[in-house]
Amino acid sequence: MNIYEAIRKDHDIQRNLLDKLVDTSGDTKKRTELFKELRKELTLHANAEERHFYKPLIPTDMMQDYARHGIAEHHEIDELVEALEETEMDSSGWLKIAKNLKDKVEHHLEDEERTFFQLSGKVFNDKEKEELATKYNSYMETHR
Repeated sequence: MNIYEAIRKDHDIQRNLLDKLVDTSGDTKKRTELFKELRKELTLHANAEERHFYKPLIPTDMMQDYARHGIAEHHEIDELVEALEETEMDSSGWLKIAKNLKDKVEHHLEDEERTFFQLSGKVFNDKEKEELATKYNSYMETHR
């Protein structure tokens, strides 16, 4: 497995959780559980990705701005998660923020999969891609 396959696997988990979350209504047990699981996935993924994908890219001139942009988007996602935590789950405002979160996360995932992955593929060799995947997956498994 390479780093791109490892990250895509978690992207699919996030997309699935987001789809399910915005399909809920009111302050239900299901909404609470989905949000808790999504929050954990987003946090773990961002931490692992920043350590084992973005950080190794920052020293490369070609990728520095992309890596910083990705990290900035993680912070924007964190702010939307915090807004959800501060909003009553049964309010219409909660679902609006959840939909904004879904849009932001999906935009971020598309940026990575369509642009960052292709460009960084020119930076990392095959061995490095596999080593990064091992580190990334180890982090995820340890913290899940």
